[in-house]
Amino acid sequence: MHIVIAPDSFKESLNARHVAQAVEAGMAPILPHARFSQLPMADGGEGYAQSFLDQIGGERYHYEVTGPDFRPVTAEFVINREHRLAVIDVASASGLPLVPQNVRNPRHTTSLGTGELIRAALDHDIDEIIIGLGGSATNDAGAGILTALGAKLLDGAGHPITPTGEGLGALMTIDLDTLDSRLKAVTLTAACDVDNPLCGPHGATTIFGPQKGGQEEDIRVLEQYLHRFASICHLQLGQSVCHFSGAGAAGGIGAALGGLLGARLEPGVDLLLSRTQAHSLLANADWVITGEGRVDGQTQHGKVPAAIASIAQAYQIPVVVLAGSVGDDCEALYQQGVTAIFPIQAGPCELSDALMNSKKNLIRTSENIARMIRLSSHRATTA
Repeated sequence: MHIVIAPDSFKESLNARHVAQAVEAGMAPILPHARFSQLPMADGGEGYAQSFLDQIGGERYHYEVTGPDFRPVTAEFVINREHRLAVIDVASASGLPLVPQNVRNPRHTTSLGTGELIRAALDHDIDEIIIGLGGSATNDAGAGILTALGAKLLDGAGHPITPTGEGLGALMTIDLDTLDSRLKAVTLTAACDVDNPLCGPHGATTIFGPQKGGQEEDIRVLEQYLHRFASICHLQLGQSVCHFSGAGAAGGIGAALGGLLGARLEPGVDLLLSRTQAHSLLANADWVITGEGRVDGQTQHGKVPAAIASIAQAYQIPVVVLAGSVGDDCEALYQQGVTAIFPIQAGPCELSDALMNSKKNLIRTSENIARMIRLSSHRATTA
């Protein structure tokens, strides 16, 4: 029996590789003759570079960069020499967990550190940079990235603005003539797990701002400033950055990358699957185990469990989804190839306890799933 374990991370708890290890630890003693293949996945958010490293190899590089709240942080990216490829997570340099929870406010955060990572990646002999857009603490429309790469974002007096969501309120001029010339020699690819536009009721600020600490007044102001940024891009640069799919990813970083820097925006899971051996591995599985921290109605829209199930469905392979919590509107996942969904919690608990006990709960739940698989296999062979 071949079991493929292909989970996303359980955010703020375990990365995808550790989730896969916990699942195998629970299943292997019950199914001692099974063959397990771990396939850690990511949809473009935290752990995206690690997923590439796990599946195609490479080297990890660490740099001290500007964190989302302007304090220095140590961030990393992955270089694969064979593919002449760099993979960067926005979350590594500009992620929400890097900002203390009690001071989170997307008006004051910056993507500057992500731009510094891109600049550092350009020092290597590469042809492409993939940037995973999930998990940001920012709402600056990529102003920090643009600044770090040499663009001039100026106020009415010709002074550089502070590259934050709040700083966009003073923006009058965008000058891209001073961008790092090495950008012309590489392909930029942005991996995103959302299709939101930059502005409007489904845009970066309205949908994701509250998750980053924005209060009602912050959301109102930041929405105005993103409209200002989009208008200046249109009037001065002739670029429409507001409405294309994914422009609102990572607090508007999608708009800067796709609208101003010429990046291709692609669904993160599809991009990872297309660059690795995942399809052939899944095609030869008897069971597939996947999962993420929360499974709900949003999971069907480009998240790891839905993408994995869609592939497995084509080969008529059963798919089990593990989740830290299960929300409403999951029924559509059963039409996409999911066989069963299991929450890993033993009962009601505080979020802090759930995060702390994720590994133990994954092992226990995976053991129970293995017992179910063993029973079904036994009945199939004796029928």
